[in-house]
Amino acid sequence: MTKREMNLRVFQGLDIPYPLFQPRIESWYHWHKQFNMMPERYKDYSLLDLYDELDISMRYVAYYTGIPSPIGLKYSDRVKITEREKGKDCRVIVIDTPYGQLVREMRLTSDGNWRTSKSCIKTREDIKKAVWLFKNIEFCFIRENFDMGDRFIGDRGYPQFFLPRSPYQTLNVDSSWMTLEDLVYALNDYPDEMEDLMMAIDESYDRLYEEIISSRDVVRIVNFGENIDAYLFSIRYFEEYLIPFWEKRSNQLRKAGIYTHIHIDGHFRPILKYLKDLPFDGLEALTPLPQGDVSIEEMKEHIGDKILLDGIPAILFLPMYPREELYRCVEELVRLFHPRLILGISDEIPEGVEEEGIERVKWVSDYCKSFKS
Repeated sequence: MTKREMNLRVFQGLDIPYPLFQPRIESWYHWHKQFNMMPERYKDYSLLDLYDELDISMRYVAYYTGIPSPIGLKYSDRVKITEREKGKDCRVIVIDTPYGQLVREMRLTSDGNWRTSKSCIKTREDIKKAVWLFKNIEFCFIRENFDMGDRFIGDRGYPQFFLPRSPYQTLNVDSSWMTLEDLVYALNDYPDEMEDLMMAIDESYDRLYEEIISSRDVVRIVNFGENIDAYLFSIRYFEEYLIPFWEKRSNQLRKAGIYTHIHIDGHFRPILKYLKDLPFDGLEALTPLPQGDVSIEEMKEHIGDKILLDGIPAILFLPMYPREELYRCVEELVRLFHPRLILGISDEIPEGVEEEGIERVKWVSDYCKSFKS
């Protein structure tokens, strides 16, 4: 049975011969290649060579793979975006709207990436501009990119991708739009305008979901890449803005036979009681102690019959943690969650860890293949 078949069978509730281990090592590989830090034994390995050497499963079609994302973004002809340099390490992006300009500033950081230093939405007037912008944006599904990623992954796993975040999380996580502080103030000061903005963001996804559903012959599992951290929103906002969006969109996909899971990679103790009733088949990246704020036993108690994706704290791949602690964690996760488990790292192996960390990945892979239920 291939890892691709095993991956889908977990979501179908069917038996698999041993726990599927599907860690995300793409960013580790990319970091070591970028800074010429690849361990000697893997120096000439491609990303796929390393996956095969470790005998592990792959999840995402466009995550440090070089494959373009299957999610596209189209602007109407009315949208005009200009970019200008402001010194060698600063860029300014200007979006013209009928109500004035939205201005975003980006700076070059020491890791060679451009990151937002000034968000677009700061004032009440900016909210109106952003509503207009999203009413002139349409997300779409690019089947050719998905097919390219499908061929790239092959039998290493079932090809998956991240959906755009919910409107609330778009504004909460993506600093190009708002800072968290500005978001909280705006929701309190201008709730009607902010709800108009979130509605406009949601509606910009309509075409995307229709096209994904029309591609359900190949798209079988998708991820809501929400990056949930329960300490970055109130329970009121969780109930008012997040759950309704997830119910609408996840149920839309699940009715078409597409399985869904959600990325929760921060603290989640405040939302424990909600987990079993969330409208997803699986929960990705739940991180237990000693990195997270919940024990493995509490996770088991609160997620019901949902699939756990990942579960191993990333810090257990660092040398300051004894291997025995990693071993105990893996054994407990498999004992409690298999077969409703796709074992992985919550949410990926630390980029800078040396060969010792990859040796630990190989140990987990070997453990899973030798597992006897």
